Formats: sequence, C-alpha cells, structure tokens
Amino acid sequence: MLYTPKEKRMIMKVFITALAVMLITACTSQGQEKKTSTSSIKEKVVKSEAEWREILTPMQYNVLREKGTERPWTGELNKVKGNGMFYCAACKNPLFDAKTKFESGSGWPSFYTYATDTSLLDLADYKYGMVRTEVICAKCEGHLGHVFEDGPKPTGLRYCINSASLIFKKEE
Repeated sequence: MLYTPKEKRMIMKVFITALAVMLITACTSQGQEKKTSTSSIKEKVVKSEAEWREILTPMQYNVLREKGTERPWTGELNKVKGNGMFYCAACKNPLFDAKTKFESGSGWPSFYTYATDTSLLDLADYKYGMVRTEVICAKCEGHLGHVFEDGPKPTGLRYCINSASLIFKKEE
C-alpha cells in the first residue's frame, strides 16, 4: 500500500507522539515505590548504613541495602534442598519454609509462599519503565527480590529471591 506524502507525515506524527507519551510515562514513574501491604511485626530492626556494612558481606549489602541483584545461577542457595527454614541474612527474620521452595528455572531460589504474616512486605516497583512487585523483609526492610504471578499451585505465585539475602538453617 502506498501513502501520499501528507499521509506519511500524519503517520510519523502519530508514531512520534505515541513514543513521547510512553517515554514520559516511564520516566515519571521510574524510581517510585509504594507500599502495598502492611505487617504486624512489632520489633523493627533499624541500623545505620555503616552498621549494615559491618555485619553484611559486600554481596549481601549490595542486594539487601542497595536493591542489587545477583547474577542468575550463581547463588549458593539456588539448589539447596531439604527440610528447614530460610531466614533474612540481615536480621534473621523467618522468611520461607523450605517445603515451599521449587525449581522455577529462573536461576534464583523460588518459593510459592512465605513463612508467616510478619515475613514480607510488598512494594510496587516502577523502576526501568516496568511495573513489578518488590519483596522486602518486614523486619529490617532489606530487599529480597520480586514476586510474579507465574508460580505453581496452590498460590500461583513465584517469589524470586536473591540467595545473598537468605540464610538457610536445615532441620534435623
């Protein structure tokens, strides 16, 4: 199909306008966070960044305090199996029962639910022009990972968690 020069200009204007709207929307929402759930946890752990640096490894600090992400398939706890509990590496808050861990193929430890009502907080994450749900520790507010709606039954959720944010204690 051939377009006249006038039609081509009109198509180009519509395309540029649509692109500008998408870019403006992505830029204005980037970095905004909104808490979408609450926790009944009573004892919050509050430390200075200097104190966190003293007690966490560099990788743990990057993930938990700076919201970093470890490379897929590199985490020490990705292939851990057995009975036990996964705790927050920063404050030892119980986060996930090992019975809820499953192999997602993502390269990060994945769980279909959390341990208790005081384990996690969900935050709306609008970084990089995407809408995701960030998961943080309810006790120390350390970054853990993200939750997605492509998990197995019974919840349909996949908590995709950085190994560096976790400590595993095996049940005997």
